[in-house]
Amino acid sequence: MPEPLVFLPGMMCDGRLYGPQIKALGRDRAIHLAPICAHETVEALATEVLASAPPTFALAGLSMGGIVAMEVVRRAPTRVTRLALMDTNALAETPAYAAAREPQIARVMAGSLVEVMREEMKPDYLAPGAGRQAVLDLVMDMALDMGEGVFLRQSRALQRRPDQQNVLRKLKIPTLILCGEHDRLCPVARHQFMADLIFRATLVVVPDAGHLPTLEQPEAVNAALKQWLAA
Repeated sequence: MPEPLVFLPGMMCDGRLYGPQIKALGRDRAIHLAPICAHETVEALATEVLASAPPTFALAGLSMGGIVAMEVVRRAPTRVTRLALMDTNALAETPAYAAAREPQIARVMAGSLVEVMREEMKPDYLAPGAGRQAVLDLVMDMALDMGEGVFLRQSRALQRRPDQQNVLRKLKIPTLILCGEHDRLCPVARHQFMADLIFRATLVVVPDAGHLPTLEQPEAVNAALKQWLAA
């Protein structure tokens, strides 16, 4: 039987982020969704993922999920058979960006999660197109279901996240680097940089997608993941 596939969702997202992929890939292999919402550091989140994951597994993460995925590989490289990093960032948080999170944290603590999430989901968050509003609505639903506590813990984890460039340089497993061509949060150039660090990485830029290609262009993402799983 093919190795199980572990998905790590992005910030303020749950399994609905990967709904199309779970439907398409779950016919042939076990799918494990690992939440990353209970701790304030990337290291603790990765430890929790490893505690619940199968002995060996393929690993895919988007945005914050990709950040945690890199720490999982750093901690347990022999358990991860292949890695997919989507719309994410291997660098540590810059001091300026870390400081910019503080007003958001204060506002969420004061009860303004809805307003903060609306401001975060700017018009350029996703690619232009008829389906953009439906995806934004789903993102908001996931965020409100996750709640204020998760926002605060995940914000702290992102502020303190480690640089993972050395982890990428050491990778020798089939690795997919994927991003939407219109992603302005984690742009294409950043993914090219990550792919250049990794031995024989495959870079896929998804047309007509922004930061959430799993929902914006699910068929293209499914095809890339199937090819990666068959490598």
